Amino acid sequence: MDIALLIKAAVMGVVEGFTEFLPISSTGHLILAGELMNFLDHDKRQVFEISIQTGAIFAVILVYWQKIRSTLLALPTQVQAQKFALNVLIGFLPAVVLGLLFGKVIKAHLFTPVVVATTFIVGGFIILWAEKRQAAGGTAVRVLEADDMDWKDALKVGLVQCLAMVPGTSRSGATIIGGMLLGLSRKAATDFSFYLAIPTLVGAGVYSLYKDRALLSMADVPLFAVGLVMSFLSAWVCVRWLLRFIATHSFVGFAYYRIAFGIVVLATAWTGTVNWAA
Repeated sequence: MDIALLIKAAVMGVVEGFTEFLPISSTGHLILAGELMNFLDHDKRQVFEISIQTGAIFAVILVYWQKIRSTLLALPTQVQAQKFALNVLIGFLPAVVLGLLFGKVIKAHLFTPVVVATTFIVGGFIILWAEKRQAAGGTAVRVLEADDMDWKDALKVGLVQCLAMVPGTSRSGATIIGGMLLGLSRKAATDFSFYLAIPTLVGAGVYSLYKDRALLSMADVPLFAVGLVMSFLSAWVCVRWLLRFIATHSFVGFAYYRIAFGIVVLATAWTGTVNWAA
């Protein structure tokens, strides 16, 4: 295996891990990094990008292991555990249904520089508006902890998560900011976003590997393994940092970053540096 290619895979893994759970869109950053490094051909790169999300999910499972373990052990007997697991399932289902119905159409028509840049910039302004609204008391916080959510809250967040099918939106950004606008505290929205990521991203990774298995061979295993491990390590650092960060900070900084990155998308597209249409 080419050492340079393994280094590129490691860089892609780090980009995935650090951006997957921040409200800044991992997809946009992976496209930029992959194009700048000329990493793999388009089809195989897409499989790689989706597959290494599993590494990031392992990091979430590790960070939240006590909660996940206690919920699984209590499922047969405790109503609260059953309610929590059902909420995660309800939040997960809209992405499955809409993804299967519209995934191909979205990939065919919405992966354009204008769409990606627009969603970055618009998403940044939405974050600024949501934070200003919550600071001014415009959105009453009804749910302090993810355990306090009911099935309607879970369904609404699940529907908001579907907005992330539009490139540049950010799955975590949609669920966290959407949850806050729906009355969840910043902590509850962030925690539920992480829980919801487990079935969503694992399902996407498994489905992508199965659907595009003809593109892969045993020679690709080291490449994918390096990306997955680096994704896990960087996501573990990022998730632990983010949970501390939200205790005392808002997401305003990420909003300005999104706006700046949207401008980068337009600039790289206009100059031909990055093939965003791919």
